[in-house]
Amino acid sequence: MNSDSPAAVPHGGATNISAVHPDIIQTHIFTRLDGPTIASAACASSHLHAISADEKLWRDICHHTWPSTAEDLVHRLISTFPAAHRSFYYDSFPTLHHRRPNNRRRHRQGPPPTSELISAVDIRYQDRLVISKTHETETVSGWFKCSPFRVDLLDPKETVPSPAKFQGGEDACQSDLEENLTLSWILIDPTRKRAANFSSLRPVSVTRHWLSGDFQVRFATILAGDRRDEFVQCGAVVTCDGKEGGELQVKEVSLLMEDMDGKNLNGKDSLVILQEAMEGGERRKKRGEERERYQDYLKKKRERFEGKVRREKRLDMVCIVSGVTIFLAWTYVFLRGYS
Repeated sequence: MNSDSPAAVPHGGATNISAVHPDIIQTHIFTRLDGPTIASAACASSHLHAISADEKLWRDICHHTWPSTAEDLVHRLISTFPAAHRSFYYDSFPTLHHRRPNNRRRHRQGPPPTSELISAVDIRYQDRLVISKTHETETVSGWFKCSPFRVDLLDPKETVPSPAKFQGGEDACQSDLEENLTLSWILIDPTRKRAANFSSLRPVSVTRHWLSGDFQVRFATILAGDRRDEFVQCGAVVTCDGKEGGELQVKEVSLLMEDMDGKNLNGKDSLVILQEAMEGGERRKKRGEERERYQDYLKKKRERFEGKVRREKRLDMVCIVSGVTIFLAWTYVFLRGYS
């Protein structure tokens, strides 16, 4: 072979990924990818897995995906997770699917209940950040345990301007909010070092209040309840108001828990369900499934209500028949005795 000929390169000139310097992969490749893509790449080889474990990489991804995680309180909490920001990302992305197996009862024993829940909330309109805020909720007082579970992100008189416009009429505005408004509501359990995103990310419904005229944008995650075939709605509602032709103002952002009878769960029961969902809920990457689960939940809720109405009607009929029968029996006895 001629000495000037290039040396033969195995594999048709391809270079093994392990030959690429880790700094190049970290700074020039991984920084251009999103979290799911990096997680998939980490499964390709032990070399990529080791590089993808870099804490700064996942911290930057978390801060970009959820700006609220950059706040000092949340940042400190995430640093206590087993793999810090990587663990937090795997817990919180993207949506939660919680369905308790039929052959397993709810376990109420385990690590002690947390003394607080931390909310990290980010609202965007057309990918423009509208609200990025954290909130602390204590979970040990009698007031929390016995009162309906509710987390209010904004102060009573606080409003936040948004880029959304109220134009084109009510239907057009509802459609615009449904397509362009997104919400992430991550609950963090500092005691168990777990987190989960309890928002559907995109709205499951947009309605206008008949009295106030406010637009109520609902995001919902359906969770397993206490009993078999029992489900609970963890719903986040963003309330916006504004005059036609002007900007919409966000005036209320709240998180509530509701059972299939339409009753709000108290703090004690809600905390048990939320913690179990963090521990056992499956993180799903399929988009659009949340709306399907919400519609299925509403269908089950209607069927439950209709069944309850039918049972009450049957009970009323039994009471009426029993009353008439007793009346006729006493009438017969009275007339017979009189004769």
